[in-house]
Amino acid sequence: MKLIAAIATLLAATASFAADKPVSDLPGAADHPLVKRFAGSWLAGQRVSNWDAAVLPASAELSKADKRQFTELLNLEGKVTRTVYIAPRGKSALEVWRNYEQALNAAGFKKRFSCERNCADLYFAWWKTSEPNKGMTWAKGDVDTPTGSRYSLTSALSAEDGRMLVGTLGKPGQEATVLLYNSVAANATTGLVATYLEVVEPKAMETGQVSVDPAALQAGLAAEGRVTLTGLFFDTGKTELKPESKAQLEAMAELLKSQPALKAWIVGHTDNVGGFEANEKLSLARAQAVVAALAAPPYKVDAKRLVPKGLASLAPVAGNGDEAGRARNRRVELVAQ
Repeated sequence: MKLIAAIATLLAATASFAADKPVSDLPGAADHPLVKRFAGSWLAGQRVSNWDAAVLPASAELSKADKRQFTELLNLEGKVTRTVYIAPRGKSALEVWRNYEQALNAAGFKKRFSCERNCADLYFAWWKTSEPNKGMTWAKGDVDTPTGSRYSLTSALSAEDGRMLVGTLGKPGQEATVLLYNSVAANATTGLVATYLEVVEPKAMETGQVSVDPAALQAGLAAEGRVTLTGLFFDTGKTELKPESKAQLEAMAELLKSQPALKAWIVGHTDNVGGFEANEKLSLARAQAVVAALAAPPYKVDAKRLVPKGLASLAPVAGNGDEAGRARNRRVELVAQ
């Protein structure tokens, strides 16, 4: 019996040692310059996009009809850095949270909203809308328990003892939007705390990467009767054409002038984020902006040949379940009448 007890004690000690052994950061990953990690944490996963879209909650208010849906979202574009940390064993979720909160406040953080109690619905609404619903496949490895069990880092975040805040940090005109969420890692058996940090920095998209050929527009019309105008650019939620849309407008004008009999609909489309009526107005206003630009100097295309339409999210070309699909659905098309 003594021998069995000794073996059991040794096995327990070995499992505890294995679970608590130092873990190296993800190779090539580092803290974001604006927000450093909780002392002793290891960087478990990170994904950096030099220019991408991000959808973050704008407030803690949830839909009365669906408690797991936000009433307002922030649709952002810029450099997006997503990072997951695991805090040292023995630290509580509240201790980790308070340290981040104090550090952010000391750096001049401007809070949009914060949730510290009963945040499960907020977590699930965020999970449904944003990055976590992809399973965070960019987080590699496992979270170990003291007994040797393991949980994948892709599901390290949980609703248990979860807290969230969103706000801005940085110099005026250069503020980055920050989302911080921390919770028990996977579940209570791990005895660990996971922290998710998303930082979206304002950054202009690199342009001039796509050439626009009038012949390609004609080929698209001949093949399908419509063509997506990938060279038209708008700021998120705005209707004004950006200057980098010039090459696309020039190609459209050249096509229309080379074919005097061609009449077309200019059709705006959106993803399904936000209210339908607002998206319908946005898609129509963008189509109208394209028609107005083509009718004005230097192009001077007869506006009677172009009819603007706005279809909001009624004609998607991809699923709206992730940002890649939503980005494809946000478009303007040239459709032959």
